Amino acid sequence: MWSKLIIDMKTLTLSKEPLDEEYQELGGKALIAQYLIKNVPPQCDPLNSENQLIFCTTVFAGTKLTTAHRLSVGGKSPLTGGIKESNAGGYAASLLAEQGIKLIVVKEIPVDDRLWLLHIDAKGNALLKDASMYEGVNNYEFVEKLHERFGDKLATVSIGSAGERLYKCASIQVSEFGSGHPSRAAARGGLGALMGSKRLKAVVIEKPLEPFRVNYANEAKFNEACLKINKLIAEGAKSDPFHTIGTISTIEVTGANGVLPVDNFSGKLFPEYAEVGANKFMSNIVTRGGRNKRPCQPGCVVQCSNVYNDNDGNYLTSGFEYETVALFGPNCHISDLDVIAKMDRICDDLGVDTMDIANAVAVCMETGKIQWGDADAALGLLKEMAEGTEFGNLLGNGCEVVGKSLGCKRIPVVKHQAISGYDPRNTKGTGITYATSPMGADHTAGLTMGRAFDDSGRAAQAYASNKLQIAMSFADSMMCIFAFAHTVSELPLFGEMMAGLYGGEPDLSRVTSMGVKTLLTERAFNKMAGMTIKDDRLPDFFYNERSTATGSKFDINDLELEVLFDF
Repeated sequence: MWSKLIIDMKTLTLSKEPLDEEYQELGGKALIAQYLIKNVPPQCDPLNSENQLIFCTTVFAGTKLTTAHRLSVGGKSPLTGGIKESNAGGYAASLLAEQGIKLIVVKEIPVDDRLWLLHIDAKGNALLKDASMYEGVNNYEFVEKLHERFGDKLATVSIGSAGERLYKCASIQVSEFGSGHPSRAAARGGLGALMGSKRLKAVVIEKPLEPFRVNYANEAKFNEACLKINKLIAEGAKSDPFHTIGTISTIEVTGANGVLPVDNFSGKLFPEYAEVGANKFMSNIVTRGGRNKRPCQPGCVVQCSNVYNDNDGNYLTSGFEYETVALFGPNCHISDLDVIAKMDRICDDLGVDTMDIANAVAVCMETGKIQWGDADAALGLLKEMAEGTEFGNLLGNGCEVVGKSLGCKRIPVVKHQAISGYDPRNTKGTGITYATSPMGADHTAGLTMGRAFDDSGRAAQAYASNKLQIAMSFADSMMCIFAFAHTVSELPLFGEMMAGLYGGEPDLSRVTSMGVKTLLTERAFNKMAGMTIKDDRLPDFFYNERSTATGSKFDINDLELEVLFDF
């Protein structure tokens, strides 16, 4: 049976218990939603003792399903004030599954200000250890020190100084499989600040001497369906640009049609988008000894990760993704891929969400604090954040805080969280997802790339967003959404895998209902936290200002948004 690990930071005690029966068939986003609504008061202060920090694996953790080992992190968001699940790839969830742990719960806050780390050793022993000596040490140096102390057969989950300072955009960084670099981020919603409020600097998980064995209801039945799914994903990945290039390949799609954000979501085109696109990226990879087609977790066949080196061939960053490039690049009018990679490295090291911080930098440019395209000035702002200057502390708290402090009229946030790298006037279904997702503005909750180029593009977009938000909710409970995208022609196989693993009927509704229930639970949590339908709206400028690239504006009416979840 799966275990749960409960850490009480007030008493500095740990207990390992069998996982509750009600959570046995859950994982990822679904497990976090059900746990939080039962155990965390929705109106609590996110940084006080009543909030809890949750780490969990997926529905199919411990099995042979490709990409089934993503780590979900949850709690009440310090940034949005609502429910938050943020997930990441990397090695940690694989080793948690090998340790037989489905759920880690971090409760309360310490009575003093000491830092701690949770160490799960190769024999399965879990201990809290003093981490005071790592105070203020950022993620790359910190992870090196952890490897020196505990060896190489491990995964890390850590915060940098941003989390310690309780920045509302603080991320939690997960180490990549193979390299150990802390470059996979559970980035959104400020969960790094929640981890910092618990004074938990890291979770260190060693590879166990005796791996946990999953208890199947019918292992042969599960493996039959799982093999079909894995083959489907592997076949689809052969021609998937995310595999052949990486997520940066999306620049070529969005840059040509007005979906790529430019100059703080001005709606303009960015003619130089190829300078930060796939060809430039691949040329730099090849000539500098970098790598693409890298798995961030064991057994991944999509392999969308990468290693990006600087001009001298030295490691600069990894997991270099579309969102970071789009938002630090064209949205700040910067067309130097190396500078953007430096920004990515700084953010991972400090432990902050690149999306919210990049949007905040664009707002600084919009208001004239620094000039459009001034890469050195942008790096200077990130340096201020790392040093903890007065403005650096504002920057670490995100786009909305910065925008309000500078008097900016165009602040691209929903539920206090900055929107990602798609202009909602030109992909309206994504705009609906931004507006209505319980997570705050979040493309991974349901990204559509529907008709974009005139106001008639609104047709059926609410329907598309609704269906995708359901699908992404159960996908984020099971596996990586990039792999899931290749399975849509054979979704009933997931019902067969549920039956093979947990017993019962091979019914797809077991999976789809998980998505619906998760969304409704998240919305109920947010309502109890004080959110209203007014929070399910985009900023006014998307409704009032047409995109100059396409002539389109966000024209989805309130009724369509209000009935989106009337299942």
